[in-house]
Amino acid sequence: MSLRIAIDTGGTFTDVIAIDDATGDQFAVKTPSTPDDPSRGLLNGIGEIVGDSDGALSQVLHGTTTATNAVLEHRFEGLGLLVTSGFRHIIEIARQSVPDGYGNSFFWVKPPRLVPLHLVREIEERVTFDGTVLTPLDEQSVVDAVEHLADFGVTRIAVCLLHSYANPAHEERVGEIIAARFPETFVSLSSVVLPEYREYERAMTTLVDVMVKPYCQTYLRRARERIGERAGETPFLIMQSNGGIVSSDTAGEKPVTMLLSGPAGGVLGATHMARLAGYEDILTLDVGGTSTDVSLVRGLAPQLSTHTYVENYPVKTPMLDVVAVGAGGGSLAWIDSYGALKVGPRSAGADPGPICYRRGGAEPTVTDAGVVLGRLPGALIGGGLELDVGAAREAFEALGRRLDLTAEEAAAGVLEIAASNQVQGIRTVTTTRGLDPGDYAMIAFGGAGGLFAADVADFLGIRVAVSPPNPGNLSAFGLHVSDIRRDYVRTLVRRQSAADVGELEGLWAGLERQGREEIAAEGVAPGDISLARSADVRYVGEGHEVPVPVPAGLSGAAAIDRMWSDFHRVHEQTFGFHYEGREEAEVVSLRIQAVGRMHRPDAKPAAPAAGADGPPPMRRVYWRDSGWVECPIHRRDGLARGFAMDGPGIVEEYGSTLVVPASWALRVDDYGNLILEKRT
Repeated sequence: MSLRIAIDTGGTFTDVIAIDDATGDQFAVKTPSTPDDPSRGLLNGIGEIVGDSDGALSQVLHGTTTATNAVLEHRFEGLGLLVTSGFRHIIEIARQSVPDGYGNSFFWVKPPRLVPLHLVREIEERVTFDGTVLTPLDEQSVVDAVEHLADFGVTRIAVCLLHSYANPAHEERVGEIIAARFPETFVSLSSVVLPEYREYERAMTTLVDVMVKPYCQTYLRRARERIGERAGETPFLIMQSNGGIVSSDTAGEKPVTMLLSGPAGGVLGATHMARLAGYEDILTLDVGGTSTDVSLVRGLAPQLSTHTYVENYPVKTPMLDVVAVGAGGGSLAWIDSYGALKVGPRSAGADPGPICYRRGGAEPTVTDAGVVLGRLPGALIGGGLELDVGAAREAFEALGRRLDLTAEEAAAGVLEIAASNQVQGIRTVTTTRGLDPGDYAMIAFGGAGGLFAADVADFLGIRVAVSPPNPGNLSAFGLHVSDIRRDYVRTLVRRQSAADVGELEGLWAGLERQGREEIAAEGVAPGDISLARSADVRYVGEGHEVPVPVPAGLSGAAAIDRMWSDFHRVHEQTFGFHYEGREEAEVVSLRIQAVGRMHRPDAKPAAPAAGADGPPPMRRVYWRDSGWVECPIHRRDGLARGFAMDGPGIVEEYGSTLVVPASWALRVDDYGNLILEKRT
């Protein structure tokens, strides 16, 4: 047996999906994450699948939160920044805009600096916007600056020189000097990380890259070595934020591309299952142990963003448009100074975890609330994790006394608040952009996705929610349906009236050559490589651009003309208006996305079940409107295709539980998806 294994490391559990190359059979396991050394959790997951058998591993695919956690935990020590002389205050100046508008000016506090001013050093050099060298690089100033940083214990240096996107020669030489004189120092060059204009975003993205580089490189090296000890020379591929995979060596070179590695797999898996279920426009609801990730997919095309924030820090690299909120199964319930019940964003995580896990948790969580209400079983992950229902109830009795509520009322309130927090995330990608969430089907997954699917849908007027097979492991499954993907960008500001077709075409063609070469270096055959062009375009005087895709097959003047004509349509779709014929347009950056089609085994649905023998067992479940009700408890692997039922009821399986309220109906489609449909 030869297995292709995908592993998604989350804050609480490490999820694994293995597919047999020969038969397409799937195997799913969940194992506790190991935050002190995530590579242990990764190997534990492989061991759960392979055991002591002689089964070979044909490939290991991995999505990880290592890069994101380094930022969220503020691991800023040892960071330094090199800039062009006269531009030492890039980080202080930042942008004049204030989050949530100027009404927030009196309350907003700038996030902690990644680099204090005394660790930002200037070097003598200057390049103009068109790449002309105005002041040659003073190499001694580089040595002096790095020695100064080394005296302060700096071990990670970001280099962001003015206009290096137009001419990277000075940055490249700085990198060579540091490598020769200070070989133990980690270095990231902005001309490699983000060859675009806008100095603040370029500097911040480069700082984030070098900040997470030692953690990611160490983790990936350790994981690669342990996989090698277990399975020999097995290809080890890493999910990127843009929804593509690359080799672990490539990922370590530019780890900023791994920031949304895990959630990206979930979006791809949800999109794949939505296509099988017959839905093209979907909202994804990925509820894990620590957070909930939501995204919008239109026409089976995940939305891509080139500018996002990790916490409060701008990161300008292509990422799937995923919004995260601090509401997961491990989110803590607490009472604020005003006496109001709150849920999250703090989480019990994998250690100690919820109270019911019997691992030392002392504060009630969302999972504890589900146990108290009878919505979760007495054991999780196939009976591998016994839950202490009594301890969870004691915690909610104590919480309820502080709020003058019963334990059930307090637990129901916690689930409602958690669902409301998730709703805010979905509204961020829908109503705030002029979209009605009721026009979309929702794909709910993650370990706790089924616990909240109907409640979140009710909040938003969504009438269809889908629970795919192995929903607790869907982010891992998404790795199996991904391709190798790389994004390339170059800034070239040109007005439409002055743009030279040859210049634009030459730049695009150069990026395409680079893409083909680097994708081919990953072992992809030339016939499996595809290239997509796009451009960032705006009206002259605008502060922000819109991405304009160029249809496949167009090049030269045809591609340029199509870019200009489509811009006005895209601008109207984005902002609700356009100025065609009244204002001149200008291109700002050209982009190429190179995709290497991966061979993937057929991920066939599980065979239809014969159906359970006799009526399902019953369990008392608490509902806010009707109190305790005896409800049927179904095993998912006992539901045949075509099975249908009206709520209330519960469907349990390895890794997840689906709650079906009285106002919802359930049916099983041909691919094993559980389709929730609103009845009233």
